Amino acid sequence: MKQLKRRAGLRAVTYLFTFVIVVYVAVFMSTPYIVYQPGSATEVAPMIKVENADPAEQGTFMMTTVSASYANLVLLLASAFNSNAEIARKEARLGDRTEEEYAAEQVFYMSSSQSSSVQAAYKAAGVPYEDVVDYLYVFSVPSSSNQSRFQPGDKIMSVDGETVSDPEVLSALLASRQIGGQVEVVLQRGSDKLQENVTLVEVKDKEKATTRPGLGVVIAAVRKVEPKEAGKAVSFVDTEVGGPSAGLMFTMEIYNRLTPGDLTKGHRIAGTGTIDANGEVGAIGGVKHKIVAADREGAEIFFVPVKNYEEARARADQIETAMKLVPVATLAEALQYMEGLPVTP
Repeated sequence: MKQLKRRAGLRAVTYLFTFVIVVYVAVFMSTPYIVYQPGSATEVAPMIKVENADPAEQGTFMMTTVSASYANLVLLLASAFNSNAEIARKEARLGDRTEEEYAAEQVFYMSSSQSSSVQAAYKAAGVPYEDVVDYLYVFSVPSSSNQSRFQPGDKIMSVDGETVSDPEVLSALLASRQIGGQVEVVLQRGSDKLQENVTLVEVKDKEKATTRPGLGVVIAAVRKVEPKEAGKAVSFVDTEVGGPSAGLMFTMEIYNRLTPGDLTKGHRIAGTGTIDANGEVGAIGGVKHKIVAADREGAEIFFVPVKNYEEARARADQIETAMKLVPVATLAEALQYMEGLPVTP
């Protein structure tokens, strides 16, 4: 009897162990794949604050996103039966970057997109402005000696007590220091303010074929746009998404609030596309997924960059959407289309 109980107990332990292993492999073990699916179509109005904004807006402008998930085995299996899912290799997305570096890069692109959208909206609305550097942003930390000090996505607020909002200012500040010496760096990481003692490392200047002391990080300057007219400031809340593709829709929302009347005319407007300070609309990735997201949210009109139109049109026909696709190359074209729309009854 004891032997039977012992065998039953051993069998139960074996089953439990096997179950745990299967769950771990299926759910927690990573794969070299990523799954793209339709994301969301989200109103941009709550993401933007404009001083003394014109309140008239009966319709809505929506940004669209692509859902990208690093796949486990369960997700891969489910995606095989999902007509809206697209499976790709991680390396096609990440290249030689880590997941953390890629995420930090997308946050930077979103910030840059917001700055460009404000510039484009100010130009279209005739509001004079200036473009200034806000802070330095860490993309990656290639120096192994400082990887415990910095993380991708950090904001560099000061070095040895001096504000360094420009890469040239930082280089000038460090030029007189010695490689191997230390500097005190104040960082903003999320909501936390950190103070780190950083050892200066040798940095190669490719243009001058020389070396100089540096922090051992890859950085970029994040810029902000300030109006020269009082009461016209624009700011953003956390969008919780990355990338530059919401630029066009941000611009249209800002322009609508800076100018009298309601550009939406009561319509539900979705779209995608990068934008630059001159209002040029650029191509984006994942448009076929964004078409589906916009259709799900009942968008009547979808603005799409000219270079993405054929792919968007093919997907729209496939899902048989009633949504009107409008290809645009510039902000002016999008505004002209909106101005020609009738007001919804």
